Amino acid sequence: MTFVDPQEPPAYLRKREPSERGDQTYPPLPEALVVPVYDNHTHLEVADGDDPIDYHEHLDRASAVGVRGVVQVGTDLETSRWSAEQAAREPRMLAAVAIHPNDAPEYDAAGGLEAALAEIAELATWPRVRAVGETGLDFYRTGDDGRAAQYRSFEAHIEIAKENGIALQIHDRDAHTEVIETLKRVGAPERTVFHCFSGDAELAEICTENGWYMSFAGNVTFKNAGNLREALEVAPRALLLVETDAPYLTPMPYRGRPNAPYLIPHTLRAMAAHLGTDVSMLAAQISSNTELVYGRWEDDPVQAS
Repeated sequence: MTFVDPQEPPAYLRKREPSERGDQTYPPLPEALVVPVYDNHTHLEVADGDDPIDYHEHLDRASAVGVRGVVQVGTDLETSRWSAEQAAREPRMLAAVAIHPNDAPEYDAAGGLEAALAEIAELATWPRVRAVGETGLDFYRTGDDGRAAQYRSFEAHIEIAKENGIALQIHDRDAHTEVIETLKRVGAPERTVFHCFSGDAELAEICTENGWYMSFAGNVTFKNAGNLREALEVAPRALLLVETDAPYLTPMPYRGRPNAPYLIPHTLRAMAAHLGTDVSMLAAQISSNTELVYGRWEDDPVQAS
């Protein structure tokens, strides 16, 4: 394994484009959860807001409010390497590695998709890499000319997850039917997660029939997200997960400001309120589900810095 120099300050690999929308400071810490949960999808390599904070501060704030760990998700070779390297040293972090579906056509056009997939396959063998993702299909940003590369990449990622016995995190945008068809044709891994679930009750029923997990993000709290709340009603509690997709999709009442793992309590409380259930009971169920999908955060020792 190759690690970045732990003596060097963490260098963010991505900077989010400045927003022209109002307040771009990080929201205050919410009331801490009594029963802790995990953020099963976040991008702590992205620097965001007027005053970005490093991933150590993100994790410290999360710990303070009952978010005991995160799955740090890569979207290309650079961020996948970074995610695997940080998870190897940070006990509150596991990693997911992949080529994002919107990046697959770019790698392919440059003649580098197969080599990139080979490196993802190698990273997937690291002990604290517990998922392949985010991968899938995105027909919103990628046109017809990029779909063949997306399919080839998605199918390869499915096989990598199965070969290593780890979870698959799916990015699905404007491609519900095609994602489902691909999973059934290729054969979905035992633990398959629809990250940032974006479907409706019908898709939730299909996920339920196949035992696929549904991960809800901050957009489930948005006023115009009735379809997500209808899907939440259909989803069995045993298949529910929660995430931030930080720094994106900040939950209400802070929509538009930078997101972070420590804001999970807002999403979880909104989910519990809509379902008419106790927050701690839902947190306990989701925490158990998360460990079933990814394993326990402390199962593999971290690399000493």
